[in-house]
Amino acid sequence: MVDEARRTRMDVAWPLAEAKAKLSELIDKVEREGPQVISRRGREVAVVVPVDEWRRKSARTGSLAQFFAESPLRDSGVVIERERSDSHHRDVRL
Repeated sequence: MVDEARRTRMDVAWPLAEAKAKLSELIDKVEREGPQVISRRGREVAVVVPVDEWRRKSARTGSLAQFFAESPLRDSGVVIERERSDSHHRDVRL
């Protein structure tokens, strides 16, 4: 059975005009129930999420170099070679 609060939260979007008129209520609902969807002219355009959830999901977890250094494929023996063909050069007029 689908949790009623979750169904309401994610299946029914707040029309933009209503979200603007009831911003305080919208924020209360975000704090109680989680993310709330906002629609404009019937199309979902935004989601209001609790700040803690946003920080957690948008936190930087490391650099690209760190990602590659910690990759499980690092010691797999896979070698990726780059083709350095002259055919990829373009003539550019300056």
